[in-house]
Amino acid sequence: MQMTDFPPALILLSGALLIPAAKGRLRWALAFALPVLALADAWQVITVGAESHVAFLNMTLNPVHVHPATPVFATVFAIMVLGGVLYAFNQKREHELPAACVYAGGALGVLFCGDLVSMFIFWEVMTLGSTVLIWSGRREDSQGAGLRYFGMHAFGGVLLLMGIIIVINQRIHAGDADPLAFRHFDEMVQGWSTLGWDSAGMWLILIGMLVNAGAPPFSSWIPDSYPQGSASGTVILSAFTTKTAVFTLMTAFAGVEVVIYFGLYMAIYGVVYGILENDIRRLLSYSLVNQVGFMLVGIGLGTHLAIDGAAGHAFAHIIYKALLFMATGSVLWATGRTKMNQLGGLYRTMPITMWCLIIGGLSISGFPLTSGFTSKSMVVQAITDEAARMAALGQSHNHLIVTWILFEAATAGVFIDACVKLTWFVFFQKDSGLRPPEVPWNMRAAMIGFAGICVFLGIFPGPLYAILPYQGEAAEYAKVVYSVDHLTLMLGMLLFAGLSFFVLLPLLKRTESITLDLDWIWRRFIPKFWHDVVTPLLEGLDRAHKTLLEWIPARFTEDPSLPPSVRRRLPGSWAVSVPVLLITVMLLTYLLIYFWLLPTTT
Repeated sequence: MQMTDFPPALILLSGALLIPAAKGRLRWALAFALPVLALADAWQVITVGAESHVAFLNMTLNPVHVHPATPVFATVFAIMVLGGVLYAFNQKREHELPAACVYAGGALGVLFCGDLVSMFIFWEVMTLGSTVLIWSGRREDSQGAGLRYFGMHAFGGVLLLMGIIIVINQRIHAGDADPLAFRHFDEMVQGWSTLGWDSAGMWLILIGMLVNAGAPPFSSWIPDSYPQGSASGTVILSAFTTKTAVFTLMTAFAGVEVVIYFGLYMAIYGVVYGILENDIRRLLSYSLVNQVGFMLVGIGLGTHLAIDGAAGHAFAHIIYKALLFMATGSVLWATGRTKMNQLGGLYRTMPITMWCLIIGGLSISGFPLTSGFTSKSMVVQAITDEAARMAALGQSHNHLIVTWILFEAATAGVFIDACVKLTWFVFFQKDSGLRPPEVPWNMRAAMIGFAGICVFLGIFPGPLYAILPYQGEAAEYAKVVYSVDHLTLMLGMLLFAGLSFFVLLPLLKRTESITLDLDWIWRRFIPKFWHDVVTPLLEGLDRAHKTLLEWIPARFTEDPSLPPSVRRRLPGSWAVSVPVLLITVMLLTYLLIYFWLLPTTT
């Protein structure tokens, strides 16, 4: 293997081995060097269009392949790791940096995979790293949240693996010369644009990816797990899992209409729960769901401009969302508090954190002169263009009109909760009596650097547009991004939303509260149902099972007509545990489903 086709992910993954062995300055020198080396290697691979193939268990894997969206995602992933390391420079947790390297390395590995098996392997590596990162937070519910997170992503991973197995088998039976291929979105989606029920494997892959994206009904894993990380760990957590899912959805399901509706649900869901939330990091987790929803709308629309908008918005989102989590993490670091009803008046002693939070809030809202405006407006324009095209052809486009309305409403909503509300209750509103000093220099430097990127890409979006999948479309859009229509629409909508916040302020005052979400089903209802209903049934079944299987051998061993040699061979007890029985039933069910979905051969 030459250096031009060396997997960039392996550079970050090596950090999990090298960083724990290093001490003092060498430890941090390695932590800063690894993302820089990974980015350099990534762009070397991208520039030459390198490919690598590895033999593995009678398969030929393709761990290095450049997708059209790889440059923009690989670049921002490396920047994110570098900024996250700087922000975490003064933290003392031994396991956090190695876990972050495993997590980011797995995500980077997915970006360069040219086959489904390699993609799945790196996908699961990501889950391991992020789970340890949550546990490293050492907060009140970090352990429980980490276990729930792992369980949720293990469930999504099983669905993904089942889908991959079925798709590979379908391709083999169809005579596909490269049944493992995970390629350009136009090739992947061809033949599956309607996702008919005969494409069960593609449905399972889609659902597995949507679980990682935080799509319904599993959106609640994000606000459940991310706030349980440390101040620096949550910054890293915010960047990779959902955006890797966005990348894979973009690669495999661009133009599949059902993805639009998942995205709209997420956009509205994130706003509603964000408005209700009192915890500052849970609020940002809900707004993260909202922003990923915007990306899914662009992916589902599938036009070149929409794909560029989704990819560009993923880049911008990773930066400004990390900035917001850095600012709220700084508040946690300085005060030890995350509840808005316990904060206020911090502008007096934390002005740098305040301004960075404001810039991040304006960016997430798509305010002009910020990166959120130059990326999100591409998706809005793509919706408008596609609706006009369909209208010109006499085709029904009502669903796009509804999509545009909900998209803009969700944009206004996230301005209210992730910008105005967050800034108001944390830094102004009232005097909480807290007078914490500004956070250490490295945390301030990371925030200022990411705030600078938000503003720079808002004023000069050209460098971002130059690495998007369809650079020609993006270059044309750059000429009109600051048109009067775009500016007046966005400014008018956001200013009206801000005014409505202060009009409704008496209704938005924060108190201690619990927001009921769909995770109540598996966090409360299912354990209660299992304890009160299923467990007694299983215990009764176990008793009946043991009685029956102990009675049968006893009848034989006591039968004098049988030869002594036969009686000695019979066991005294044939009791089999209920878990083994359940596992057997589950295995049989899986095999039946597998063979039912397997294509019929002649």
